[in-house]
Amino acid sequence: MKIAQRAQRVEPFYVMELAKAASAMAAKAGPGDRPMLYLNIGEPDFTAPPLVQAAAERAVHAGRSQYTPATGLPALREAISGWYASRFGLHIDPGRIVVTAGASAALQLACLALIEAGDEVLMPDPSYPCNRQFVQAAEGRAVLIPCGPGQRFQLSAAQVEEHWRPATRGVLLASPSNPTGTSIARDELEHIARFVRRQGGVTLVDEIYLGLSFDADYGHSALGLPDGLGDEVISINSFSKYFNMTGWRLGWLVLPPALVPVVERLAQNLFICASTIAQHAALACFEPDSLAEYERRRGEFQARRDVFIPELNRLGLTVPVMPDGAFYAWADVAPLCERWGIPLRGEHPGDGGSWALAFELMRRCQIATTPGRDFGNADPWRYLRFSTANSMAQLREAVVRLEQAL
Repeated sequence: MKIAQRAQRVEPFYVMELAKAASAMAAKAGPGDRPMLYLNIGEPDFTAPPLVQAAAERAVHAGRSQYTPATGLPALREAISGWYASRFGLHIDPGRIVVTAGASAALQLACLALIEAGDEVLMPDPSYPCNRQFVQAAEGRAVLIPCGPGQRFQLSAAQVEEHWRPATRGVLLASPSNPTGTSIARDELEHIARFVRRQGGVTLVDEIYLGLSFDADYGHSALGLPDGLGDEVISINSFSKYFNMTGWRLGWLVLPPALVPVVERLAQNLFICASTIAQHAALACFEPDSLAEYERRRGEFQARRDVFIPELNRLGLTVPVMPDGAFYAWADVAPLCERWGIPLRGEHPGDGGSWALAFELMRRCQIATTPGRDFGNADPWRYLRFSTANSMAQLREAVVRLEQAL
């Protein structure tokens, strides 16, 4: 059977390969062995709060499972608009909001609406691997630009200007970012958006971790940029992270008004609509009791960061930039690789260093992590991602095991 070149260009998602290896190792453990600690997957250990679960049950019992409009339930679009107003002081027209089958569908729709074959999209390196695959699926090309700790692992306006070419269509940023948990300074984001506007390009910003911001200097939406820039930005968001609804597969886009009917037409053909039950359940996310619970959980995520990352630094697994959001620690593990005799570079990019170290940590510590191989080409061997979306008890146990191994 002939496989399309489009499919063959999609790289493996290596974090899933590590997850399979960790599960296989855990399955072989004996009764007295330590359980595997999974600090590899970026999924909150919290589930949807009670009001959301109850709303889903009511929708099922009431038979509210028919198709919704392709853009989503009007009431849910209104509720999302209200959240922007209460949380960020932004007045977003509900008509600009399109509810999607997760942030993945949002990115796919945005890329299909905007990217032609051969178009280039500038992205930071490191960045979430699936984002560049959406660009590629639309026949575009993701151009990864190395971004080190000195710039918080985020693109600068100077880099965007330097790498802009006739084929460049726009930029795809993430703030806060996976894998680093760092955000773009507001002034820098404004400079980027202004330059992109002058080139007639598009600025897409993945804001799925925006609700999990811990620093007022960075916890802002690109939709609030001045001089109409925020009206031109395309924001991607999700109910998975802050709202703890990962498996419900629900997200949204905020679009310039002219783009809404285009995306609606694509959504009608590709998805029909997002899950109806999930949409009815998500309405309860914006109840006062639910929002209070989400804020309590945000505080818990911040507390985990504040405990775990200083411990990594103490042990020599240095996190060069303190995350201002999300639930990740992007640690420099080159010194540990050298100490344990692990070659920093393997035969192929990403094979040595953190890739080999991740397997060694599973064997020595029964800790599953995510190596840098997935996230780009700039020193992937040097960095290892820890997820702090686990309980405080598990994170403390991980520190004990790491200290014993070291």
